[in-house]
Amino acid sequence: MCDWKDSDKQHCSTFSDVANFKNALRQFQKVVEKIVSQKKEERLGLYIKDENEIDYDKFCATVQTLFGPEVKDQDVKAFFRKISNNPDGKIEWCEIFGYFIREGDALASQLDEENMVFLVSRRRQITKAGSVKRRDAIRCIVKVPPLDFLVTASQKGTLTVFNSQVILTFSLFCLHLSWITGCDYLTQLKRVVAVTERTVIIWDYKSQGSCQDNCFIIKPMEHCLLCVSTVNISDQQAKDDILMGDDGGHVNLLTVTSDDFGLKQSKAKRKSQLHVLDSRNFKNIKRKLHDDWVVKVKYISVLNCFGSCSLDSVHSFVLDDLKRLEDNKPVREFSVPKGVNAFTYCGKANIIVTGGAGYGNQLWIE
Repeated sequence: MCDWKDSDKQHCSTFSDVANFKNALRQFQKVVEKIVSQKKEERLGLYIKDENEIDYDKFCATVQTLFGPEVKDQDVKAFFRKISNNPDGKIEWCEIFGYFIREGDALASQLDEENMVFLVSRRRQITKAGSVKRRDAIRCIVKVPPLDFLVTASQKGTLTVFNSQVILTFSLFCLHLSWITGCDYLTQLKRVVAVTERTVIIWDYKSQGSCQDNCFIIKPMEHCLLCVSTVNISDQQAKDDILMGDDGGHVNLLTVTSDDFGLKQSKAKRKSQLHVLDSRNFKNIKRKLHDDWVVKVKYISVLNCFGSCSLDSVHSFVLDDLKRLEDNKPVREFSVPKGVNAFTYCGKANIIVTGGAGYGNQLWIE
């Protein structure tokens, strides 16, 4: 018999692991190529759905089979979302593990100790938001003109409020939550709202005490939330309506009131645990308006209507009254090849501008 040493066994095991990993990468690359081809055909209107279609659930199961539990759910979602949004974009296999190779990494490594958040004019640097050092990225920036400040949300869960001089005034790090996908400001309740994949965060940034004591979590949500916007209606009092878009093509209208946060809980109970509220206790109107992910929602107060857009080539852009979310009447919608990624409204010109991968920017006269 051959007497193997422990070092020989270890080398053999290492070689086997490397070979298995390379084989898994080859299979993974084939899956990615198939998804890219599928998404391109969908945008051209040439794809016919069949039993071999790879949706997110199949992709997630395949990744878990190939690479095991080491792959995080949020990284899988981010990777699949990137392919869906831009099938022609450059993709690195390491992104499935949360690692990104991009130009400028050398500069980023030099600035690592300063934990750069973003740069403003004259290269003034905003640093150490919340005194938490970690590599992160700003996911959303919202300007609040009446109060003259900015609200930002980072991907990994940091909410911040900057004053008009871009000086950090309030900060909150949301522990044990998924990545933040959007944020906005509740004008009636004077609080910050943010959404993650399955939760809604309501942050009372002005209250005394620790930040965690002033944060309320509404969950669970049925679908993955991708964007959020506040409905600004002047005649509302002590309540806010929140528009949200999800990965099921739905536009949600969630209503929150001042009575929902803190007033029904004793101080002892409030200090003893994180404030988690059951989403079933809130009024949430939902209607499916798109056949793909809703990438942006916005309430346009001047037009007294909401807008939502999607990569869906048929139901690309919807612009209609909030009442349409409560009924099944037809909505005013527009079709754009390859869908719509973003939109905005110009009050002076009374036009809506949409942007997408198909035909660049388009102007719509209201």
